[in-house]
Parts: sequence; structure tokens; C-alpha cells
Amino acid sequence: MLVELTEIKNHLKAGQRLLGIDLGSKTIGIALSDIMYRIATPMETLKRGKFTHDADRLLTIITEQKVGGLILGFPLNMDGSEGPRCQSTRAFAQNISEKIDIPIALWDERLSTAAVTRTLLEADTSRKRRKQVVDKMAAAYILQGALDNLSNIMTAEI
Repeated sequence: MLVELTEIKNHLKAGQRLLGIDLGSKTIGIALSDIMYRIATPMETLKRGKFTHDADRLLTIITEQKVGGLILGFPLNMDGSEGPRCQSTRAFAQNISEKIDIPIALWDERLSTAAVTRTLLEADTSRKRRKQVVDKMAAAYILQGALDNLSNIMTAEI
């Protein structure tokens, strides 16, 4: 089920985590939050295959890591409009929600891969290593942005 980011915490049980996903055409970057929803940690990069295979792997991760919600990177255009990749992301969210019963929130991922790539270049990471880690780090970047936003909302409500 698709929910607003501000509503996702209402669906979580104690001890559950959030899973961040950077959905690419060839790979899926995955990151995991801590149970306090403060820190996003890069987890792994899945090579995309058939949807059923990708969904099965995500379901395994969700079960093993006690995930209670997904933060799915939403690839808006630079002007904020939705393009074809947004439609593909919405379709993925709809399809995965038919297999799992946890809330899914979309989070603006504009420039996430570019920001991570720039950080890796500044760290003098080799091209081969960048290719291995950029997607899971982009997922962590997306998830951390959502976590920071949730934290700001919670602070404002106090």
C-alpha cells in the first residue's frame, strides 16, 4: 500500500526497520535503517532479473531484517514533473505491494546517484569499486533523506 512518508511510522511496530530502495533499470540498490530510524546503512545491490525473482529476494530481506516499511526512490525530473521512470517506479510499487503487506512511501531521489558518485570520486574510489557500491549507497542516500525528514517532522510536533 502506498502511503505518504509522514504516515509510514504509524504503520510500524516496535523493532521494525525501514528498507530503502534505489530502483534502476539494471540493478536495485538496497539500504536498511536502524530500529530508531536515524541511520541508513547501505546493504546490497541486486542485479535485476524477472520481477518474481527480484520480489522473492526483497521478501527474504524484509523477513530476515524485520522490515516494516519501504522507502522507494522516486525519480522525478529536475523540474519536479513525473516522467516515464516515475511510471515504472509506481508500477513496481504496485506490483510489490501485491506480494507484501507493508507500507511503501515514495521519496524524491533527484541527484542521489550523482551525489554519491561525487562523494566516491572525492574519496578516490576506483571505477570498479564505484560500480560495485554506487547503487546501494544511493539507496542509503535516499533512505537517509527520508529518515532526516521524518526526524524533522517528529521534532516539529513536540
